[in-house]
Amino acid sequence: MKLNGSQILLETLLEQGTDTIFGYPGGAALNIYDELYKYSDRIRHVLAAHEQGASHAADGYARATGKVGVVLATSGPGATNLVTGIATAFMDSIPLIAITANVGTGLIGRDSFQEIYIAGVTMPITKHNFVVRNVEKLADTVRQAYEIAISGRPGPVLIDIPKDVTAAVCEFEHKPAVHKRPNPKIQHEQISKMAEMVNAAERPVILFGGGIRIFDTQKGKFVRFMKRGDIPACHSLMGIGALDKEEPLNLGLIGMHGWVSAGRAVDNADLVIALGTRFSDRVATKMGDFASAAKVVQVDIDESEVNKNIAVEHSVIGDVHDVLEAVLPLIDHADHTPWKEQIASWKERMDYKPKDNDAVLRPHQLMKKIDELIGKDDIVATDVGQHQMW
Repeated sequence: MKLNGSQILLETLLEQGTDTIFGYPGGAALNIYDELYKYSDRIRHVLAAHEQGASHAADGYARATGKVGVVLATSGPGATNLVTGIATAFMDSIPLIAITANVGTGLIGRDSFQEIYIAGVTMPITKHNFVVRNVEKLADTVRQAYEIAISGRPGPVLIDIPKDVTAAVCEFEHKPAVHKRPNPKIQHEQISKMAEMVNAAERPVILFGGGIRIFDTQKGKFVRFMKRGDIPACHSLMGIGALDKEEPLNLGLIGMHGWVSAGRAVDNADLVIALGTRFSDRVATKMGDFASAAKVVQVDIDESEVNKNIAVEHSVIGDVHDVLEAVLPLIDHADHTPWKEQIASWKERMDYKPKDNDAVLRPHQLMKKIDELIGKDDIVATDVGQHQMW
C-alpha cells in the first residue's frame, strides 16, 4: 500500500509496539503531527511544555515500563532541546528513540531557518544516529534504530527526518517487530577463571550496578549467586532496587554518598566482583586507590567499560544474566561468617545513625514521612543534587 513518510513512520512505530510518544510540535514536524492526530486511537501523544521535558519523560517511561521510550521534536531549537534527556538515557543505558524533524533536503547545509545538524550534535551521546534522505528507507531505518536501542547495552538512537521525506509517498509493507541481537557468546575459559577466583576468595564483595536491573530482571540468578557464595554486596546509585534493602548480605550504597562500612568492605576485600557497573567517579572517588588490596573481576556487556576506570584482574564480556547462569553451577557453597562479622562491626561503629529532632526538620525525617505516605507502586523522580542523595 502507498503511504506518505509520516504515515510510514507511525505505522512502523506501531509495528514495534510503540503506544506512547512524548513531544512538542513545530513547523518541520507538522506533517508528522497531522498524521499523529489521526492515529490518536492507537498512539497516545503526551504534549510536553518543553522538548527537554519530553525527552526526560520518554526516558522515565522506558525505565518504568521496560519498553523503548519515544520522543518527537521539530528542527533546530526543538531538536537541541532534547540533548539533556538523550544524554541522561545514554549515561544510564536506557533504550530511547529520539525522532527529530528537519528542514527539507534542498535546504540542508544552507544555514536555513531552524536548521541544525542534530545528528552531529548528538553523536557523542547516542548509540547511533540516522539521517533519512529517502522515504523508501524510512521504515527499515526505524526498525534498525529499535534493534540498536535494545541490543547489547541499551541506549538512545536518533532519527532525523527532513520535512519533504515526511510528505513523500512510497510503498509500505508491514514486518514483524524486531528483536534484540544475540548477546556476545560467553567464553568457557572466562567463566571457569571467574569461578576459581570466587571460590578461592576469603573476603569477597560484590559491587553491582544498573546492569543487574536491566539484564537480570527477576534478580533470581544474582541472588542465588550471592547466597551460594555467601558474598556481601554493595551497589551504585543505578543498582538501587535490584536487591531487597532488608537482605542481610546487602551492604547498601557505596561511594561518595554511600555507607562508610560498604567502602571499608571494598577497601579490605581480597576479591571484588563487579556486575554491570562502570566504576564512576562517584563510586571510585580515588580510582588509583579503589579496592587496592583486591583482585577485581568485571562482568559487563560493553567491552569498552573494562579497564576504563579501574584496572581489573579478569573480565567476562556478556549479559550479566547469561554470565551468572553459566557460573552458578561452578560456585561452591561458602560460609564467610568471620568476614561478615567484620563488616557488621564496621557498620555498627562507623555508619551514620540518624536521630530525630523535634526542633529541626532533618532530611531523614522528611524521607521517612514520604515513605509512610506513598504506595508500593508509586514512582519517585528526582533531579540530581543533595535531594537525590536524601
